[in-house]
Amino acid sequence: MNISIILAAGEGTRMKSKIPKVLHRICGRPMLEYVLRASNKANIEKNCVIVGHLADMVKDEFKDWDIAFRTQPMGEEYPYGTGYAVMQAMDYIEDNSNVVILYGDTPLIRDETIKKLIDYHEENNYDGTVLTAHLEDPTGYGRIIRDQKGHILKIVEHKDATEEELNIKEINSGIYCFKGKDLKDALGKITNDNAQGEYYITDVITILKEEGKRVGAYVIEDSNEIHGVNSRVQLAFCERIMRNRINYRHMENGVTIINPENTYIEPDVIIGKDSIIYPGAIVAGRTIIGEDCIIGENCRIENSKIGKGVKIYSSTITESTVDDGCTIGPYAHLRPNSHLGKNIRIGNFVEVKNSTIGDNSKAGHLAYIGDADVGKNVNIGCGVVFVNYNGRSKSRSLVEDNAFIGSNANLVAPVVVKKWGYVAAGSTITEDVGEGCLSIARAKQVNKDGWVERKGLKERE
Repeated sequence: MNISIILAAGEGTRMKSKIPKVLHRICGRPMLEYVLRASNKANIEKNCVIVGHLADMVKDEFKDWDIAFRTQPMGEEYPYGTGYAVMQAMDYIEDNSNVVILYGDTPLIRDETIKKLIDYHEENNYDGTVLTAHLEDPTGYGRIIRDQKGHILKIVEHKDATEEELNIKEINSGIYCFKGKDLKDALGKITNDNAQGEYYITDVITILKEEGKRVGAYVIEDSNEIHGVNSRVQLAFCERIMRNRINYRHMENGVTIINPENTYIEPDVIIGKDSIIYPGAIVAGRTIIGEDCIIGENCRIENSKIGKGVKIYSSTITESTVDDGCTIGPYAHLRPNSHLGKNIRIGNFVEVKNSTIGDNSKAGHLAYIGDADVGKNVNIGCGVVFVNYNGRSKSRSLVEDNAFIGSNANLVAPVVVKKWGYVAAGSTITEDVGEGCLSIARAKQVNKDGWVERKGLKERE
């Protein structure tokens, strides 16, 4: 069995934040989630997360995940270090398992890398295997000390390294694979006799070597994968890499992204081939976009389903559904629970909320459609407002097929406009409009001759 122990107890003081470091988000997901996803995809059956600082917040964020949590005591009276953190999961480690040590603040680690580490560990029958990398600037990382034959002798932490050891470019990623029994035995023997007074997981490697155990090293191909996050600057670095990974994946699947560096797409988004994404677009959550769509500049689409051949320009769509062939924007806003049928036109400065609109209908500009059910082939004129709120509760309006709502009309819910009903421009409708009727609800125009002169308004010139 393959199991993981993921260290996520750190406070992350350099983040200067009120939330745990591992909950800071990259492309809309907590850092820890990326590590868990990679672990699961690498055929690891059980995950144990070591929490400490603000532990309840981490547990609550992942309450629906199949995770075992262990809490590391925090405070000056308790020792620190990666070794001490792993000790909290001693009861979780099975003797005959492969135990992979991961970190909740290294979100760029790939599942392929974890799987290769495990495979390398098993194929060579190692008792412990270290994931290493070569860095031009290894400052801050533990150094890999090898003998003349290239075998690992030990790992020296940066703060404990000699001048000669500091010149070594091969570093310890902090990620390991151990045989379960060997890890438990070695954890019982490590001490905190070092410059920091901490229990280092690296000392497990030294103990295994001293006991004649086999220790190997698997060198990672892309050192960016082990980049840890300890500051907002490092968070932004990982965000940029993750965003590029996501964007390149979509481009490889047949999506055109005009400017990948200026396009934000979250990891669960699905986009059909031959769709085009313009700069400034934000596509978030579990959004699905069909084939042959145009997502114009500065759009935001979140947790929505977009059909085929849809064109969206500079608009916001949240938790809504748009069927095939629609055109939206610019500057339209589809708020939650909006459902558009096929070939609908939603124009500039039109807002739709909690409403359904049937095929081939259109609202060209400056309208509010809230809590309404609009049929097919309906025209909604400029300035139309569906008046859905009376100060205490909201009510729905129904506009049936082929109706025409003239400009600057108000439909005061609850109200029904029947099929082929026409509402004259400027009307405020408070009663149902019958099928095929023209409804005019405005005062008769009255012209008062000489009114300006009588009021003396011309004297202001």
